[in-house]
Amino acid sequence: MTRLSTRTLATLPGSIRKPAYDRYRVQTGIVHLGIGAFHRAHAAVYTDDVLAAGDLAWGIIGASLRSPDTRDALQPQNGLYAVNIRGGGGEEVRVIGAVRDVLVAPENPAALLAVMAEPGVRIVSLTVTEKGYCHNPATGELDPDHPDIRYDLVHPGAPRSAPGFIVEALARRRAAGTRPFTVLPCDNLPANGAVTKRVLVGLAALRDPELGRYLEAELACPSTMVDRIVPATTDADRDRVAGLLGVADSWPVLAEPFTQWVVEDHFPAGRPDWPGVTFVSDVEPFEFMKLRLLNGSHSTMAYLGYLSGCETIAEAVRQDGMERLVRRMMDDEITPTLPRLPGFDLPAYKDQLFARFRNPALKHRTWQIAMDGSQKLPNRLLGPARERIAQGLPIERIALGVAAWMRYATGIDEAGAPIDLRDPLAAELRSRADAAGRDPDRLVDALLGVRQMFGTDLPNESRFRDPVRTWLATLFERGAAETVRIAAAL
Repeated sequence: MTRLSTRTLATLPGSIRKPAYDRYRVQTGIVHLGIGAFHRAHAAVYTDDVLAAGDLAWGIIGASLRSPDTRDALQPQNGLYAVNIRGGGGEEVRVIGAVRDVLVAPENPAALLAVMAEPGVRIVSLTVTEKGYCHNPATGELDPDHPDIRYDLVHPGAPRSAPGFIVEALARRRAAGTRPFTVLPCDNLPANGAVTKRVLVGLAALRDPELGRYLEAELACPSTMVDRIVPATTDADRDRVAGLLGVADSWPVLAEPFTQWVVEDHFPAGRPDWPGVTFVSDVEPFEFMKLRLLNGSHSTMAYLGYLSGCETIAEAVRQDGMERLVRRMMDDEITPTLPRLPGFDLPAYKDQLFARFRNPALKHRTWQIAMDGSQKLPNRLLGPARERIAQGLPIERIALGVAAWMRYATGIDEAGAPIDLRDPLAAELRSRADAAGRDPDRLVDALLGVRQMFGTDLPNESRFRDPVRTWLATLFERGAAETVRIAAAL
């Protein structure tokens, strides 16, 4: 079948929304590190709206920091791809033209650094997942012993990490007398702007104390909150999108109708006028609301759902007791930890979350959400647990989410089959879990020893350890599905 490309745009059905602006006149204003499905279904769509409105200064150069797959898919398509939006009311397909090119950093780091150093680039954005920041999740500080950071300190001109590329590009801009670009993190970290700046300044200071002081004074890293459910694309999805387009798209992305982007409005080098973005002076209340209500619930359902045989979140939320369990966790344990958002209808937001969880068209896999738990849980579940313990409040349902992660981290499911455990600490987790076996006390002690996750406080806190151990024992004895029913009845 003919591929989607600039040449075939005119052949698409009239129902397909496609770029009407002159893509040859688009300039590069944004470099995005980690150009995966989420960015292409989220920020790139907002940026495509800017280009459609006539401001052609904000084209995107994407960069893959590991795999060439996205480049290989999009380059023959002139950077074009489809977003397939699926909801209960049907679906629509839109072709996005905001991505001008995709570079593969390991193949040619010099090319990526050269683009990032161009004066016309005013924003470098990131979706590299929590682990891509090379930080300690328990402290939010740069991990100087991270293998990629150690490598980048020795090879600053050919870095491996996102922080390494950013710091080297900023150093080159400084040497050339070019003002810094704004660094815009779009990953699920609380205070992601502040964390990003600490990491970048920390790395710069290790390279050159003067460069560290310069970035501390001059670099802007606004915080953001991003929200859209974007499941992994399957071959069946590709076939469906091709049928709707009439041409083949090697890598379309799927998304729910809902999309939200809240951004701290601090862009000294300028920014696009993104339609639909909520610009605020303080992102924190929105961050905590989303991280703890949506992401914390997602992780809890992902681990419990996967263990009980649910392939998708839509299946998991329909399990007997799951919605009641998660609703009680949201209402009784998470909501009291949230900053106030005057005028915001929190009950309606939670109702909307469950409507999104139930969307059967998305097929958001529990295994996909379960990845990188060592990086995700500190912000999603352990943060609220600490706050409630400090106030002398119970954490029964939060503890179940943590226990479900521990059961998942053993790497063996309830049928005795291996779990494909994807996590930057996978080797350490499996080693600790294998040594502990199925004894809940030993397993809790072993995994609480992962200081990057639990710090030094929670392992010694009986009000945390005891409920986690109790739920872990129940998961081993009764299985996840029955445990959900037990917890829902509390």
